[in-house]
Amino acid sequence: MAYQGTDFYLTDRLYTDEERDIRDATRQLVDEKVLPIIEEHFKAGTFPNEVIPALGEMGLLGANLEGYGCAGLGPVAYGLTMQELERGDSGVRSFASVQGSLCMFPIWRYGTEEQKQRWLPGMATGELIGCFGLTEADQGSDPGGMKTYATRKGDDWVLHGEKMWITNGTVADVAIVWAQTEEGIRGFLVEKGMKGYTAQDVPNKWSLRASVTSELLFDECVVPESNRLPEAQGLGGPLSCLNQARYGIAWGGVGAAMAVYECALAYAKERRQFDRPIASFQLVQNKLVKMVSDITKGQLLVTQLGRLKEDGLAQPHHVSLAKRDNIRMALEASRDARDILGGAGICHDYPIGRHMMNLESVYTYEGTHDIHTLIIGAAITGEKAFT
Repeated sequence: MAYQGTDFYLTDRLYTDEERDIRDATRQLVDEKVLPIIEEHFKAGTFPNEVIPALGEMGLLGANLEGYGCAGLGPVAYGLTMQELERGDSGVRSFASVQGSLCMFPIWRYGTEEQKQRWLPGMATGELIGCFGLTEADQGSDPGGMKTYATRKGDDWVLHGEKMWITNGTVADVAIVWAQTEEGIRGFLVEKGMKGYTAQDVPNKWSLRASVTSELLFDECVVPESNRLPEAQGLGGPLSCLNQARYGIAWGGVGAAMAVYECALAYAKERRQFDRPIASFQLVQNKLVKMVSDITKGQLLVTQLGRLKEDGLAQPHHVSLAKRDNIRMALEASRDARDILGGAGICHDYPIGRHMMNLESVYTYEGTHDIHTLIIGAAITGEKAFT
């Protein structure tokens, strides 16, 4: 059966049967379990916890990792799942992305076998939740300047500091926390309930409302040496995790753009003014053509990035270009779609306003638009403009 989503250039032909199957299964999950409830959760400012078991059952948590109950999907198959989850909502895609790329990946890549066995199987099913503690209130684009620090005390480490804008923070069973030490930046597994560790929700959000966003606080928090990620040395550890997450976000931008485009197209065909559907007017068609053109370019961009990743050729600046351009594209599409719907575009009866507000955050997190511009600029000129 032909793909039901936007596919003007028949990009479906570029994917394997396995890639199409997991994409279509994820699309069905979103249609059946996310879309019917997401607007109410967005209005209430709550995450749809009821979808977590389904995400785990389908293997969408840590989907691109091998072993420990993970699905072991290839890069393109994984990306297509992120596309479909964000078509539902950025908060749902963020949950899966944070769980897999920012929490499970560092344990899988930098942890001990004991740490992997303890955490990864439960995280793959969604029975255990993780969060990623890197960003601080005063250290966003410059994580190397983090103020959170850890000092050795016998066989333990003592953490002091704060982390901000942390997805899943108050519901996480384990936090992957990055801190300065005398030996450089190191990663720690801080477990829920450890003395000196608290988390609180960030209130009054108008974006990513169907997502848990938190502040993490460490006041003489004692963490045993067995909870340190032994293979993570320096800033390269957390940045490698971010690169994994940015890859999924680039695909997610396509999904969000598809959602708003499909909504605007259907509305334009039905909405009548001057005894004609507004889809018959040149200015409306211009907006729709721009959207489908940009979505098509975004699809081709991430598909090629996925193939580069399969071959071990994808570099951080390749990921930066895709994240930067696809989220810009999706945000512009959401604004054009809102314009086509007029006043209806700001109502919860349609998903456009929700996606538009979410994308304002996605435009900033996991590397701001400007920072990705500078990363790409450094790659093509050989000159670093941000240091």
